[in-house]
Amino acid sequence: MRRFSYFAALDWSGARGSRQRGIALAVASGTGAPELVRPGHIWSRAEILTWLEDVAASGADMLIGFDFSAAFAFADRGAYFPEWDASPDTLPALWALVERLTASDPHYEIGGFLTHPEARRHFRHAQGDVGDLFAPGTGRLRVVEKHQRATKQAASVSNFNLIGAAQVGKASLTGMRLLHRLHPRLPLWPLDPTPATGPLLVEIYTGVAARAAGVAVGRSKIRDGAVLDMALAEFGSPLAGFRGPISDHASDALLTAAWLRALASDAALWSPSPLTDTLARTEGWTFGII
Repeated sequence: MRRFSYFAALDWSGARGSRQRGIALAVASGTGAPELVRPGHIWSRAEILTWLEDVAASGADMLIGFDFSAAFAFADRGAYFPEWDASPDTLPALWALVERLTASDPHYEIGGFLTHPEARRHFRHAQGDVGDLFAPGTGRLRVVEKHQRATKQAASVSNFNLIGAAQVGKASLTGMRLLHRLHPRLPLWPLDPTPATGPLLVEIYTGVAARAAGVAVGRSKIRDGAVLDMALAEFGSPLAGFRGPISDHASDALLTAAWLRALASDAALWSPSPLTDTLARTEGWTFGII
């Protein structure tokens, strides 16, 4: 079983603008308390990219979880974007398509993709602005998202839905622009073989970590330092020691870094039964969902 020395969790944001208050990055190393990277700093997506590139160059034995989806649904229709002849058929090709259509967007934004006449057909953009190929109801789901719903491990939403507080489509699309730049220097599980040494990326869902820590369903956003410490204690982690209010983005990153450290040695998490080679190439998987 692969062992890591460092565990990082990235809480991500798809919001517009040069800097994102919704981005937080934390690292748990050794047996110490998880710590925020540059606490109080308002990150840009470009700075996160640079940080990840530095990790790749260093060869650090780091497991890095990112809180966005690496892909859209593919298995249900045999395509990410049915009826579009440019629809790719692998994760890296999907990231390349997103990058090609957003190359002129600043700050790793994704307006060029969402306004493309073929791409926009597949998304719910706003109330009253729904693409004609957006699946009725909640929208299309990946296999891992259907599985986590069916097994009640998490309550996922469709990446094709771009409205509402729980939407993750914009964050996923902006994240794909980073993955396009990082791959294959930073390998991604389960798309790539797990390297014997060096860093590895995994997709995470911070709500899974919160549930594992005993945080009640529907109350997974922790905004108090004492509550965060109680959750960290569930993983046998030293306490973060924050007093009073803390942003939910920071607490998500801190708690999930500790969760990765506590659970990464569980072989079952690396071999979920529904995962196939085809899914690994097209849809990926969320680490921690079995």
